Amino acid sequence: MTGNRPNPLLRHPTFGSVASRELKAAKDVPAYVAIDHDPEGPGYLGVQHGALATGEHPRPNRPFEVRGITLGDGVTLRQFQGRQSLARDLGTAFRGFEQLDDEVRGLDRFSQQAHAIISSPRTRTAFDVARESPKILERFGAHEHSHSYLLACRLIEAGARFVTVLVDGWDTHSGNFTALKQTLLPSFDQGLSALLQTLEEKGLLTTTSVLVTGEFGRTPKTNGAAGRDHWARAMFALLAGGPVKQGVVVGQTDAHAAEPDGVGYTPEDLAATFYHTLGIPPSTEYQTDAGRPITLVRDGRVIREVCA
Repeated sequence: MTGNRPNPLLRHPTFGSVASRELKAAKDVPAYVAIDHDPEGPGYLGVQHGALATGEHPRPNRPFEVRGITLGDGVTLRQFQGRQSLARDLGTAFRGFEQLDDEVRGLDRFSQQAHAIISSPRTRTAFDVARESPKILERFGAHEHSHSYLLACRLIEAGARFVTVLVDGWDTHSGNFTALKQTLLPSFDQGLSALLQTLEEKGLLTTTSVLVTGEFGRTPKTNGAAGRDHWARAMFALLAGGPVKQGVVVGQTDAHAAEPDGVGYTPEDLAATFYHTLGIPPSTEYQTDAGRPITLVRDGRVIREVCA
């Protein structure tokens, strides 16, 4: 999720936070949305580039409200705007203090963006997946995470620059094959296929880079519970959209799916490639609050075989 090995002295930003900084978004649309949370956070880029986290994922046939988007307790948009005006008046007395601290500046940015988002019909409409056409709704199905994929499409269409969808349940230490066959793979196959097809139909796939990845692979052999445990030596990721070539497979494993056979690629390589498809040079350099220069992806190289 960051393209860098964990470091106890430095928190690296997730992909979405980097996109929030580098890719300009409209004021009334969140630059980075996480469905339902961001597992890594903005790191050294600061809270102003954190995700708008939905807190949960939308489910078919159930109301879905996002904190910071929905006006609750009978509050009207006019009343909310009045409260915002009062807050600006009160803030006049404290003007200048927000320049003293990065977190204060970040929270002030969040406050301003929250007002723009709540006031924006475009964003509130994007979060309302029920407004999608019946044809497209049917395409995504009614699985646990089906509307998460759909919401991602709608947010990209509305102008969000980065959306993360977390699909859990893959920790199959027991009952691996039953879980994959009956629930995990059918819903994932339908959701991802619908995501790509819908982006293409809306004319967005050529300008949207898609990355599908997990944390690691699973053990080549089963354990005593018909499950598969954590395995960091071999796994796969999928790239689509944008400048990514179609139908290309890069790399392979040995006969036991235990180790790379020949050339191996690292998470850093994958991150460098993904940033490249987004138009963000992986060699981009930032500075921490302490003035320390940090390269976005220090040890990765772009996998040219997958890029057109």
